[in-house]
Amino acid sequence: MSIKQHLLSKIATGDGHGENSPYFDGWKAYDSNPFHPTSNPEGVIQMGLAENQLCFDVVQQWVLDNPQASICTAEGVDEFRDIAIFQDYHGLPEFRNAVANFMAKVRGDRVAFDPDRIVMSGGATGAHETIAFCLADRDEAFLVPVPYYAGFDRDLRWRTGIKLIPVACESSNDFKVTREALEAAYEKAQEDNIRVKGLLITNPSNPLGTILDRETLTSVVSFINEKNIHLVCDEIYSATVFSQPDFVSIAEIIEGEIECDRDLIHIVYSLSKDMGFPGFRVGIVYSYNDQVVSCARKMSSFGLVSSQTQHLIASMLSDDAFVKKFLEESAKRLAKRHRNFTWGLSQVGISCLKSNAGLFLWMDLRRLLKKPTFEEEITLWRVIINDVKLNVSPGSSFHCPEPGWFRVCIANMDDKTMDTALTRIRKKFAPPNKELLVVPKKKKCWQDHNLRLSFSPRFSPRSLYEDMSPHSPMPHSPLVPTRT
Repeated sequence: MSIKQHLLSKIATGDGHGENSPYFDGWKAYDSNPFHPTSNPEGVIQMGLAENQLCFDVVQQWVLDNPQASICTAEGVDEFRDIAIFQDYHGLPEFRNAVANFMAKVRGDRVAFDPDRIVMSGGATGAHETIAFCLADRDEAFLVPVPYYAGFDRDLRWRTGIKLIPVACESSNDFKVTREALEAAYEKAQEDNIRVKGLLITNPSNPLGTILDRETLTSVVSFINEKNIHLVCDEIYSATVFSQPDFVSIAEIIEGEIECDRDLIHIVYSLSKDMGFPGFRVGIVYSYNDQVVSCARKMSSFGLVSSQTQHLIASMLSDDAFVKKFLEESAKRLAKRHRNFTWGLSQVGISCLKSNAGLFLWMDLRRLLKKPTFEEEITLWRVIINDVKLNVSPGSSFHCPEPGWFRVCIANMDDKTMDTALTRIRKKFAPPNKELLVVPKKKKCWQDHNLRLSFSPRFSPRSLYEDMSPHSPMPHSPLVPTRT
């Protein structure tokens, strides 16, 4: 440590943010050489960003049709003063009402939400940190099923000092959360003298794109109730479910017949994924615990949603006709993008975990590893970044226990860019002969997560590595070089 560094805090001089990981290094590769269809067609395509850009035309049309929703237009300027002056941390009543109504509609109006329990935060990142501060002290822990979103290490641990304990989930059962795995993780924490304060689940899952069924959710509620620990449910992808089975919110489970201490139940929500508005930083803490609501609301002073944004969102989400159209169109377009991309991957023998939600695919490249190790996974990831010029995220950055899985985001680009990405994959990973056997289209093979394509005996997936970059040791923080 330098002489000046000792004058700074441990947060300032440490690496708790988690930026030194392949997840963020892929972003650096993209930032230094971003793809553009005309000015930089050989650049890196961003497939590491879970962003929903498929329905911006629907949103933009609403904005054009409703200029009064913005205080920066001639039609809405009369409300400029009232919106621009000080607003307390409760938020605009019309905003909280609209968000509560939208959350209910996303869940098929099977459950209602109380606007007085809506607490604002600066995106889901701020919401997660707020709930962590409310529920746990430094060195206490949350159980988290793996694989889990790479940003949780930053969001929940960096400034709070809490621990995240992985709950083992395996590909052999499609990474499902089991009671046995929860019990094992909890008991291990007890043996290590770590106090477990809660369980964090994501539903739908990031990075898997799967949903938790009613039976699993009921088991989870039973588990946390027996252990008397909190349950934090990240439901920020709830409106990205594009096919059966339907999304089931934890709110529906506790409204049912199950006996549960509701003070233990908390939901994190945002409009970043469902609506495609990450720049608006609309995060929500919804807790059934009055004390948590009170504390979280006070803490929200550190990350409020601007009143201008609240005003616009309140108007937009109060338009029931728009909400209905948006949700229907978004599901339809996500389903089409998912179908087209998985079909394109299948043409070169690449399959994905069966999923029906999210803005990404959990791509299975295990058979392309020379050895089943995380070092080989990083080697393959470097090839994809440097040679194929796609920023995808390796499973190890999501704490996946098995090497060879990658998250690839598919909703943050237009159709032409998607085609370019698939073309690059075909050029790099297509077999060297024409004897690739594909299931006929009528069988909808992209819907089968057990899909395995047959290859000629002359072709081995390992042969794909003959023209790849040589192996290199996996450093602690690989800074990815990009080529122009």
